[in-house]
Amino acid sequence: MELGTGRNEVRLVEHDNAWEDEFKSVKKNLLEHTSLTDNQIEHIGSTAIKGILAKPIIDILVGVDSIESDTTELEKELRTCGFYRLRVNRQDEIVFAKFTDETFKIRTHYIHLTDINSDFWHNRIFFRDYLNAKDDAKKEYERIKLNFTDGKSEGIEEYTDFKEAFVKDIYSKRK
Repeated sequence: MELGTGRNEVRLVEHDNAWEDEFKSVKKNLLEHTSLTDNQIEHIGSTAIKGILAKPIIDILVGVDSIESDTTELEKELRTCGFYRLRVNRQDEIVFAKFTDETFKIRTHYIHLTDINSDFWHNRIFFRDYLNAKDDAKKEYERIKLNFTDGKSEGIEEYTDFKEAFVKDIYSKRK
């Protein structure tokens, strides 16, 4: 199993069943070295959707009572597990990444830290579960991703924006 992409790289690979094992290994490490509990850690993103092309990065959703509270201790714990806080400003989340080495060029895992009872938390889990249950939605999502990457290998923000209408449509089914 090869994991990782560069900072602005968009590359899709065939689904690898080893991604689930990698998530479980990282979750075990997080449970052993942080104050997090089992119900606070979820595998999300395309690597959590069976059989779909995905960027080879493991996305992990971590829920806490409030990201507005002091997360200094948790950040220290996450660093002992190899995760570093990124300097990105996103509403409703704090983003951490794990890298292949100390050059910090290739990212292999993301942690999306958010409030555990937020729409952000519930939407990401719903999206994963919905696509795993609905083959037609899974195929449509994959088609959208392929349409973006056709001839492109960069533009992560544009890639995210390109998928946004589909993602929001799936979120709307939760309500």
